[in-house]
Amino acid sequence: MVGKGGYAKLIRPILYVLDLLIISGSAYYLLTTKPVDLLFFVIFWVFLSVFFSFYNVYRFTKIIKIFSLLSRQFFGFILFIFSYLYIIESEIRHNEVFRFFILLFLVFTIWRITLHIIFKKYRIITGSNYKQVVIVGSNESTKKLENFFYDEPGYGYKFLGFFTDSDDPDKTGSIADSFKYIVDNQIDEVYCSVKELKNNQIKEFIEFCDIKVKTLKFIPDNKELYSKNFYLNYYDITPILSLREFPLDDSIKSLTKRVFDILFSLTIICFVLSWLIPVLGLIIILESKGPIFFRQNRPGIKEKGFGCYKFRSMTLNSKTEVSATRNDARITRVGKFIRRTSIDELPQFFNVLFGSMSVVGPRPHLWRQNEIYGSKISKYMVRHFVKPGVTGLAQVRGYRGEIETKEDIVNRTKYDIFYIENWSLLLDFNIIIKTVLNVFKGEDKAY
Repeated sequence: MVGKGGYAKLIRPILYVLDLLIISGSAYYLLTTKPVDLLFFVIFWVFLSVFFSFYNVYRFTKIIKIFSLLSRQFFGFILFIFSYLYIIESEIRHNEVFRFFILLFLVFTIWRITLHIIFKKYRIITGSNYKQVVIVGSNESTKKLENFFYDEPGYGYKFLGFFTDSDDPDKTGSIADSFKYIVDNQIDEVYCSVKELKNNQIKEFIEFCDIKVKTLKFIPDNKELYSKNFYLNYYDITPILSLREFPLDDSIKSLTKRVFDILFSLTIICFVLSWLIPVLGLIIILESKGPIFFRQNRPGIKEKGFGCYKFRSMTLNSKTEVSATRNDARITRVGKFIRRTSIDELPQFFNVLFGSMSVVGPRPHLWRQNEIYGSKISKYMVRHFVKPGVTGLAQVRGYRGEIETKEDIVNRTKYDIFYIENWSLLLDFNIIIKTVLNVFKGEDKAY
């Protein structure tokens, strides 16, 4: 089977870098060779691209929308450049700026629209970079959407069938059949017609897709009723409601977080772990026989398993899937110290460097905990939409360590979901600072 995702997430960051090279190169040859001027031009472009959501272009985005984004971006860009040149009293003439602007706008318009068309043709020819989808419901709107999937293969959607309880000879199965089909056929996105589903069925699909880490979207019967609570897009003329949008779904924000993860983890590895591993490793070995590190398979992003590393803080035992409890007899003397200070978690920065974890994110739980809470705690599985973290918002708010009551896991999940839905680099910095402060202050549940 041809890869469904491929390197699609790299497209937007690469596009960003190419755009900045085009802008700085054009400015260098047409306006100024001063590095400080070129730096400010790049800063202006980056700021405006975030402000206008210039890079929020998706496979279903229409060309007219792309042109609208280009117009807003360049209008703001030219105003910023004129203002900057006026403030520094530059000798660059206005007609040179206008020539630069017109040429750049034409280049970007041709470049963007051509790229959009190329990607569509690429999906049609190669069949790669697609998403497997199903529709729940059978009515005029779902038929339009079905036709869209068939008629527009360039958008990269592979329609596998629809499910309904009505008497439709072309249906793949009933609504009840859809749940097993979605899992068995690795469906990426589920499109539900609000008109055909009852409230309890809508809730059931929300919980199911959260648990199975599937993207859920709705086809509304009344756009005005839902547009304030959902994210509205159009596939051709069919309105589509997305249940949620995560900041880290954006490739630029995801790349920003990844770059920060790499730089931060390298700093910890070079300046802390480089000397701490041999020193602490010797102490661990002298106190109890066994390896320096403890490696445990845990669920990561999209619930894919990865080897999570820690300094070994317990004697060798067979109860590796049992969380540590207060006064746990398995914990060694040095283990008590490194667990209390969270030093035992530091090897996870190797996980961060190699991409299976992030510096900040929901803490990786045991597989057994996923089995227990996955279907019992609302939205618990949503935490797997992002990489797990060395530290997280739930941890700095006091919900770390052993889960003693239902309130512990409910609040931990609540803070994890809040973090995922409201991520920002500033929030990451805030969590890291609070984590460091908690290490020195000490935490009651750090055992």
